Amino acid sequence: MDLELALRALANERRLRILGWLKDPAAEFPPQVDGCLIKDGVCGLNIARKLGVTQPTASEHLKILSQAGLIRGKRIKQWTFYKRDEPGIKALKKMLSSNL
Repeated sequence: MDLELALRALANERRLRILGWLKDPAAEFPPQVDGCLIKDGVCGLNIARKLGVTQPTASEHLKILSQAGLIRGKRIKQWTFYKRDEPGIKALKKMLSSNL
């Protein structure tokens, strides 16, 4: 994991909110037609709606979080569903604790 990339990803309030919501998706998002909130993740369109931004803006935030290794995307039909990458988050926490 690239520490600088991860820290840049976390330096944005919207991306932090997304990570928080994805921690308990069943409590934060309504049920989906396709994909299980827990098993498959949350549809990018639902994340955009909750953020109150356009789908392309949400996609950019999700791309940055994904590149940083903090979330993973999964394609189902024409949609991408996102969930937290817990091993990646754990690795980041370990890196932070060893560098402080």
